[in-house]
Amino acid sequence: MAVYTRLGAEDMAAILAHFDVGTLTLAKGIAEGVSNSNWLIETTQDGAARRFILTIYESRTHIGDLPFFLDLLDWLATHDCPVPRTIHDRDGASFRYHDGADGRKALALIEFLPGISVSEPTEGQARSVGAALARVHLAGAGFPTERANGMGMATWKQLLGDCGAEGLARIHPELPRIVERELALLGAQWPAGLPRGTIHADLFPDNVLMLGETVTGLIDFYFACTDLYAYDVAVTHAAWSFSNDGRRFLPEISAALLAGYESLRPLSAPERAAMPLLARGAAMRFLSTRAYDWMNTPADALVTPKDPLAFARRLEFYAASENAGVFG
Repeated sequence: MAVYTRLGAEDMAAILAHFDVGTLTLAKGIAEGVSNSNWLIETTQDGAARRFILTIYESRTHIGDLPFFLDLLDWLATHDCPVPRTIHDRDGASFRYHDGADGRKALALIEFLPGISVSEPTEGQARSVGAALARVHLAGAGFPTERANGMGMATWKQLLGDCGAEGLARIHPELPRIVERELALLGAQWPAGLPRGTIHADLFPDNVLMLGETVTGLIDFYFACTDLYAYDVAVTHAAWSFSNDGRRFLPEISAALLAGYESLRPLSAPERAAMPLLARGAAMRFLSTRAYDWMNTPADALVTPKDPLAFARRLEFYAASENAGVFG
């Protein structure tokens, strides 16, 4: 999440007039994340206060994918997953358009869910997150629509190619060598034939809301797609099982996360064998987007680019043969 598009009070009120959500009382920009522009919205309706998240979709989100993302939210919400519903407008549409100074952009209003994102998860919280991810995989198995992973290996190569070896070297002198080595290995050995279905693909701590050890909300499904379930586990493992800077592996969190997931959906033997490689791919995916954003985020954007080296360190951890036993 972030704020790239600027909206005045009149713009915000005009947008909300298309929804049956009451009168605007507060709109606060959300600075976390890097993909879309987001605001916390508060309204009053029939004397009651209500809260929502307003999202304006920026260049990394393809408008043609919005029906998949938003229909998926509604599907999962009706299948006992802790996921926010889409608030449809007065015409029944799940998203609409806003014509602003920097062009026409799509927007959606999403249900606000209670809870906070944890920065230092406990084992109990990690276990709950693993189980919540498994619930999404199980519930999403019946979702009738598919979407290719738009952040797959071809995109990693494109983003890193756009950075160039010189650009990567400015981030760290060793980064071009690491990227060349890993892209070659991942391209040659990426597994095929593993179970696949609807995945979140971006389940970082800031995309999970919790009260105590209870998951109250899984949010930001804008990278959701149809891909390997085990890859989604690897993405979540990379996101949760390290310190933010990637310098420290957290074995208790790792074990709890995997145990929580397997309490509902046990990994098959082929999935487990593929996990070290999939985790390297997960680290490469976020290394590629962070490196690109590090070099291309506008200086005046209300967002702080995230350190790509945090995932280069994770990548080196997963690549070390002595760490293969992390996944059992």
